[in-house]
Amino acid sequence: MTDNTLTIFYDGHCPLCTLEMEKLKRYDTKNLIKLENLHQKNFATLHPDINLDKAMQILHGRYQGTTLLALDVTHRAWTLVGKGAFVAPLKFPIIKQLAHQGYLLLAKYRQPISQCLYQRFGIGRKTCDQGTCYEKPKNTHHGRK
Repeated sequence: MTDNTLTIFYDGHCPLCTLEMEKLKRYDTKNLIKLENLHQKNFATLHPDINLDKAMQILHGRYQGTTLLALDVTHRAWTLVGKGAFVAPLKFPIIKQLAHQGYLLLAKYRQPISQCLYQRFGIGRKTCDQGTCYEKPKNTHHGRK
């Protein structure tokens, strides 16, 4: 017997990523999707086989013992929840290559894109108190007394 559960390792500090995961879970009536936030404190202990740096660059998933990446995760997830018709074009030859390149660009700049869409249009979920989670802390006390 094979396990039909898809585990998705997602950036829980990304407003768009979080919104998509929430929508996905609303359709997951058979509980086939397990979500794992890359920012949980014990992530490395729970998932030592997932490289956190790589997972922050590109969406990772695990399905039936196989690691899925990027749009393959998206396609599998939406298919499992019965919405496969909406993502079926992601498997068409030319569309697949174009969509993958678009995905890589979106993934690379997801935080500023998410932040902009959330602040201007309210699209996404607020995931941090300051509105962004990736800003480096400003140490204004160095060298001053």
